[in-house]
Amino acid sequence: MLSDQDSGPVARTEYGEVRGRIEGAVSVWKGIPYGASTGGPNRYRRPRPATPWDGVRDCLTFGDIAPQSAGFVPVDSGLVMGEDCLWVNVWAPTASADEPRPVMVWIHGGAFCLGTAAQAIYDGRRLAETGDVIVVAVNYRLGALGFLDLSALGAEFTPNLGLHDQIAALHWVRDNIANFGGDPDQVTLFGESSGAGCVTALLTSPLSAGLFQQAIAQSPPATTVFGPERAAGVAKRFLDLLELPPERAADLLDMPIERIVSAAGVLLDEVPTREPGRLAAAPVVDGDLLPAYPSERFQQGRSHRMPLIIGTNKDEASLFRLFRSPIMPVTPDAVNAMLRGVAAEHPGLSPERIAEIASAYEVSTPRGALTMSTDAAFRMPSHWVADAHSAHSPTWVYRFDHATPMLKAARVGAGHATELPYVFGNFGSFDYDPSFWLGGRKAAQDVSGRTMRRWLAFARYGVPAAIDGSKHWPPYSATDRKTLVIDNVDRVEVDPDHDRNSVWGDQIVGFY
Repeated sequence: MLSDQDSGPVARTEYGEVRGRIEGAVSVWKGIPYGASTGGPNRYRRPRPATPWDGVRDCLTFGDIAPQSAGFVPVDSGLVMGEDCLWVNVWAPTASADEPRPVMVWIHGGAFCLGTAAQAIYDGRRLAETGDVIVVAVNYRLGALGFLDLSALGAEFTPNLGLHDQIAALHWVRDNIANFGGDPDQVTLFGESSGAGCVTALLTSPLSAGLFQQAIAQSPPATTVFGPERAAGVAKRFLDLLELPPERAADLLDMPIERIVSAAGVLLDEVPTREPGRLAAAPVVDGDLLPAYPSERFQQGRSHRMPLIIGTNKDEASLFRLFRSPIMPVTPDAVNAMLRGVAAEHPGLSPERIAEIASAYEVSTPRGALTMSTDAAFRMPSHWVADAHSAHSPTWVYRFDHATPMLKAARVGAGHATELPYVFGNFGSFDYDPSFWLGGRKAAQDVSGRTMRRWLAFARYGVPAAIDGSKHWPPYSATDRKTLVIDNVDRVEVDPDHDRNSVWGDQIVGFY
């Protein structure tokens, strides 16, 4: 149980006691281990239990962030990379409660290869304080160490290690969160971008059954999941970059981590540049954690029975244009190359069908290319998941349209990830936040308040009702496709992107 000591709140975990600190009305623990170091012999293994400790462990600073090459995800320069990177942060209200509190477990995004639970935007304090909930943020393996399937190279290599890490963290939550005041039977798993892609994957995994009861997927690339054949090709290219023959693949186990990160950085840029729309690292169908493509499992009605919120931002692709990132195709040439690749891998899509889709977007124009990229990567995958999941479980769909005047002027609009400060309530903490250089802070805070209340109501009651007179958000069904459009004034629209939905049809098109 939680105890207060003069030097900070102390909680017991299965590996030992941990001390946090009080920040306002919330107790915070940073860098609590849920697994052993993934270095040395554990590098390409499933997560192992953490090493127990004696006495009280100070959990006042973030642990090592997962090894990664520099990218457009903002990471504090004070953070240290290392392979001892399996840890969680916990935010818990300090006030006593008559009953255990709902738990929200966050999976960060970053194209499966970037980011960390230590990013300031993911500080869970305001969410915990506003909703009287426990917030847990998970750090996990990324890129070549977490989402590059090297199992074709030998039995020493396990696929989907990033997902295995997340499952281990959910086991830690189940077994320990009661000691922080949380209810292990009321867990909402939520994430954004590749983190949301992990959420949709885990919604179809037998290994995650019973570990969470509700899910929120913000901009999930739900169809970015590889088959074993493609994964084996990427693994071979990774060895080529390291100048390793296949018979020496085991050298990866004790190779300096800097060399692995360097080669991964080349690979992670090379694949989407050569094959627009694709990533180098992603979850893979392994017959175990993911028995089949998650999109197929959804359509077969085999996703876990639980309430789901899923949605995307109106202008997802604009951020990738701004940062000139190769992760998403944002030019007419790149989008056309993506369409040719899609046609080659989906024999059921005739050239006429591809041409029909392309013409609906006017992909020869920059704006049309951006819209096509947004839909192919995020919106249509979310649409297909919602259609399938809503057939058996309560589902709510949103489209986040709000943008500050500055973001509109910069032609970013409601770009990818721009909803994050609204969900966590954190933009107010940055006095010089450039997104407010042209004003709009009051409207943004109003939107954030409503969004947080909806997410928090969902975590507590399983229904995203903002109990404050906000617009009623009706459940989604494939027949009416009612969608909450989040903006200065929320509104509900019936199938708001009907024309683009109909041109794609019901056949799932994935980046396999």
